[in-house]
Amino acid sequence: MSIIVGYIPTREGRAALRAARAEALLRQDKLVVVNSHRGGRDFDAEEAQRFEEELGRVQHDLDEAGVEHEVRALVRGNEPAEDLVEVAEESDGRLIVIGLRRRTPIGKLILGSNAQRILLEATCPVLAVKAGEED
Repeated sequence: MSIIVGYIPTREGRAALRAARAEALLRQDKLVVVNSHRGGRDFDAEEAQRFEEELGRVQHDLDEAGVEHEVRALVRGNEPAEDLVEVAEESDGRLIVIGLRRRTPIGKLILGSNAQRILLEATCPVLAVKAGEED
């Protein structure tokens, strides 16, 4: 079994990673970190290098913490929700962890499309976390 976390280097991404790491340690499961991009014009070599360096730091931190893990950087043209659900299914996912942005009162009426899609399509439980002050 594994814990799947959607990770991007934002406050919300760091909060999700922290919660997923705690779940993986608690359950003694493998942690699968998924960094998903659609690709295209906005994702150039410089952006790819920046994300690769960030994922290297994540890997180092997980090694230091003694967490069994795998880091996947995906640029397959899929929406992040599609990649997370797919990875959870192929990795025998026990739990998906995602970070949520704080929204305006109007924005709260509509959950982010990726978060909503993950909640509706995942075949395992989903833990949604918000970033705290320390993120």
